[in-house]
Amino acid sequence: MGASVAYHVAKLGWGADTVLIDQNRVGGGTTWNSSGLLGVFKTTLPQVKLARTSKDLYKELEAKGLATGWKECGSLNLARTKDRMIVFRRMVAQSVLWNIDCELLTPIQCKERYPLLNVNDLEGGLWIPGDGVGNPYEICLSLINEAKRMGVTVIEHCSIKKVKQVGGKVSGVDTELGSIKCDFFVNCAGFWARGVGYLSDPHVKVPVHAVEHYYLHTKPIPELKSMTPVVRDLDAGTYFREFKGRLLAGGFEPVAKPAFEDGNIPVSAKDRKLPEDWDHFHVLFEQLLHRIPTLKTAVLDHLCNGPEVFSPDCKWIIGEAPEIRNYYVAAGLKTVGITAAGGVGRVTAEMIVHQNTSDDMYELDISRFLGIHNNRKYLRERVKEVPSLHYGLQYPFLEFKTSRNLRMSPIYPKLREAGAVFGQLMGYERPNWFDRNYDVGQETSDWSVPFRIASTNTFGMPAWLDHVAVEYEACRESVGLSDYSSFTKIDLWSKGTEVVKALEFLCSNGVDIPIGGIIHTGMQNKYGGYENDCSLARVAENHYMMIAPTIQQTRCQAWLQKHLPSSVAMSDVTSMYTALAIMGPLTRSLLSELTDTDLSPTNFPFFTYKLIDVGLANGIRAMNLTHTGELGYVLYIPNEFALHVYSRLVKAGEKYGMRHVGYYATRALRIEKFYAFWGQDLDTRTTPLECGRMWRVKFDKDFIGKEALLKQKEEGVERMYIQLILDDHDLETDMWAWGGEPIYRNGKHVGMCTTTNYGFTFKKQVCLGFVQNLIDGVPQKVTNDYVQSGYYEVDIAGIKYSAKVNLHSPSLPTKYPDKEREAYQATRDKMDNSIVEVIA
Repeated sequence: MGASVAYHVAKLGWGADTVLIDQNRVGGGTTWNSSGLLGVFKTTLPQVKLARTSKDLYKELEAKGLATGWKECGSLNLARTKDRMIVFRRMVAQSVLWNIDCELLTPIQCKERYPLLNVNDLEGGLWIPGDGVGNPYEICLSLINEAKRMGVTVIEHCSIKKVKQVGGKVSGVDTELGSIKCDFFVNCAGFWARGVGYLSDPHVKVPVHAVEHYYLHTKPIPELKSMTPVVRDLDAGTYFREFKGRLLAGGFEPVAKPAFEDGNIPVSAKDRKLPEDWDHFHVLFEQLLHRIPTLKTAVLDHLCNGPEVFSPDCKWIIGEAPEIRNYYVAAGLKTVGITAAGGVGRVTAEMIVHQNTSDDMYELDISRFLGIHNNRKYLRERVKEVPSLHYGLQYPFLEFKTSRNLRMSPIYPKLREAGAVFGQLMGYERPNWFDRNYDVGQETSDWSVPFRIASTNTFGMPAWLDHVAVEYEACRESVGLSDYSSFTKIDLWSKGTEVVKALEFLCSNGVDIPIGGIIHTGMQNKYGGYENDCSLARVAENHYMMIAPTIQQTRCQAWLQKHLPSSVAMSDVTSMYTALAIMGPLTRSLLSELTDTDLSPTNFPFFTYKLIDVGLANGIRAMNLTHTGELGYVLYIPNEFALHVYSRLVKAGEKYGMRHVGYYATRALRIEKFYAFWGQDLDTRTTPLECGRMWRVKFDKDFIGKEALLKQKEEGVERMYIQLILDDHDLETDMWAWGGEPIYRNGKHVGMCTTTNYGFTFKKQVCLGFVQNLIDGVPQKVTNDYVQSGYYEVDIAGIKYSAKVNLHSPSLPTKYPDKEREAYQATRDKMDNSIVEVIA
């Protein structure tokens, strides 16, 4: 990784100013014993682009006569189950979007590709001819030699002692051999990346932990040919490839074994090598013997226990550290270092030299972590589970089972009693749905019964659908109560009105609104893309409360710190408030019973804020809005009052038919109403003009990204956010859309679904996504006429379903039409005119 960053930085012209330091010798980390597999097909397009960059780089080096060991031998991925074949069919559908050549195979065809296989228990396979293998050590040395040729200085056998900063920016490093002044520092330390993070003040969190990882080497096997494909027996968690006439095999056991739990990782490879543990490897060895009968008679050479490091979510770690400016991290590459290194090296170099990159990397950005993720005990528990996910069958809405029950709202015990089935985001336990048939008697005072973790375990109709349907109906027709406590909550204030001026520049919408007003706004980058999508409540002349998505807790603070002047103070109050949302047409009547505040539209209009009392509690920040488009309020309650307010709401809500509501129901509400969400629909390259939010952009002021948006406004957008409602989809028998499905217009691929859900009012599947107008692969201007004039289909695992297209939020019928609900929607739609008009 370090070699790749140095190479790419040098290629951008900074070679003579770059120093690469290795505490031992270059390539002496995990590089020397890696399996060398390079597969281009990943779960998301950004990862596919990075893998493809790596492959192209190694082919380029090989063409120059530099050693890489690259062989484009293809990969054969095996399926033992029907669900795995569904995954393969989904991958083939996506391959059209991502320009990856692949092909579904029958078990017999798998045998033809790899004659040594036992295929008796297979459902089929997926052949990817463009995949291959390389020699990581040779690649590393070739990159280093090229970097040196371009002026990079390489210093081996030298340890870093301290990474220094001045004014929040990198200023230099202290090493065993002396000090170096520098403007940028990149932590590519692999095993040691977490430890290197502690060499600065403040510490930089790099949450990685090592696990034991095994590579089985045989003596030469005559039947093996040099261009034999890589085989991944995914349902067994194993892989194998030809290596110098021998078989090299490994895998990812169901429960991994943490290594170097005390954090002391030896520098030399010899001291770092762990003893063989055949008992632990046995679960994988059995599967290898089953899949390759020849292995039973092969002569084994040795079993190598070469540890690897994983991040807590099994993804790579890229980007600028939130703690220190110009401190970059490229780590957590798992066992696929050569797959990641070329692409990650390129984007890291672009971030350093150009202060941006051509690709959106938010899903891999280091700012997705909190301090809890860097806790060693947290990591030690989590990495027992993480490696198995590398080949695991990942159903929709995957939930981790380890390192749980960490961040919880004060009402968490009550939610459990109500039958909550929990998901987790940013370490926060959140109900995904409620099981109305759950026997509370199973719970004991000491909670010896494990808390209930949400799971879907199907690509068709989920078992939780009926539970979510009841919760959805409560929000539409009576009252639903949901715990929003995990949302990011940040207070921003200044002595004077400096905070207003600062936020006006940071936000694309106008924030100089009357006290008590609430505005929805994006914080754009120089491309006009979303760095943050949030709501701002003006609680005083010089004080705002910002509400942002849960996953933004670190990221949005880093963005604010980067741009706010010292005169503006910022405080993360996420853990100070319990947030309870009440949604539905009867919410005003319910809340009126618990507060003395006049909740009438004239006194407390939509999209405004008030400090109110509820029950016996005071100081509750109440906002007359929901994030789902329903009537209702979100109450931000000081934690000491949370249980009291919750109990009063539940008691008073009984006569209104109030129900507890989980995140799956609120997700269904927002998708049906065509609401975009950051991290799912919106990212750092999506602009307000592309997703129908130009009315939230105030071009009569200066703000970050204004030039890009003005240019786009003049030239037109090259993609557009749409809603598709599937017409001929059978709820019970057909596979569901879960996101990532290709969109076709008039038989031609034009885009991809970002988020999907069952629409309980439509009684049909609803898909949100972006469409383009491509001519010979070149994006053209996309207009409303272009979108509305086409015939649309969505490809779900190889079957295309016709769909009706919407460009605006649809009108959803209710059992009990409500003028107030219509007024709420109308108010939301005209908020571009003036927030003052709303309050008036």
